[in-house]
Amino acid sequence: MITLDIISDPICPWCYIGKVKLDRALEAAAENPFDITWRPFQLNPDMPPEGMDRRAYLEAKFGGPERAAQVYAAIAQAARDAGLDIDFSRIARTPNTLDAHRLILWSRATGNQSAVVSQLFRRYFQLGQDISDHEVLIDAARAAGMEPEVVARLLASDADKDEIRRQDAAAREMGVSGVPTFIVAGRHVLQGAQETGLWSQVIDELLAARV
Repeated sequence: MITLDIISDPICPWCYIGKVKLDRALEAAAENPFDITWRPFQLNPDMPPEGMDRRAYLEAKFGGPERAAQVYAAIAQAARDAGLDIDFSRIARTPNTLDAHRLILWSRATGNQSAVVSQLFRRYFQLGQDISDHEVLIDAARAAGMEPEVVARLLASDADKDEIRRQDAAAREMGVSGVPTFIVAGRHVLQGAQETGLWSQVIDELLAARV
């Protein structure tokens, strides 16, 4: 299979939109040519462990409430266009995503990565859950088919925190400054939430090249 590395952050709305568009192309394809790995990138690497009030965070990031509202109105419209019902009003806090990324890393080893990523996106963007909360992460792991007791023990430790930071740093050293970033076969880079039609074309060309 062809590797597809997806560098993302589970609090990135464009990453959620991008996943949905890719998933639709894969569902329509005759065959899935990809071995997909989700890789970490923290949009806010200096976020306090407890996170921060979302409104205050966005207003500081975008230079005031009006600009923040404009930016997120555009994102909400893009989500609707993609058939997603994102409810930003339910999100009270912007979390630190280090532990969410640890869960995503572990889920790769158990074959549950896509399901875990979907759980995190849905819980954050549709249910407004705090995906830095260990109970939320354990429940997401359970729903995705992982062993919740194992995940609980790992989350209570410092396991793989340094690995997440290392992979995040490696992405930045490669020049990644925004997500989602898709790397096909370790060589071809696509940045941003690509349209389903583009992914269908890419998939068709990859499958044809294998014949």
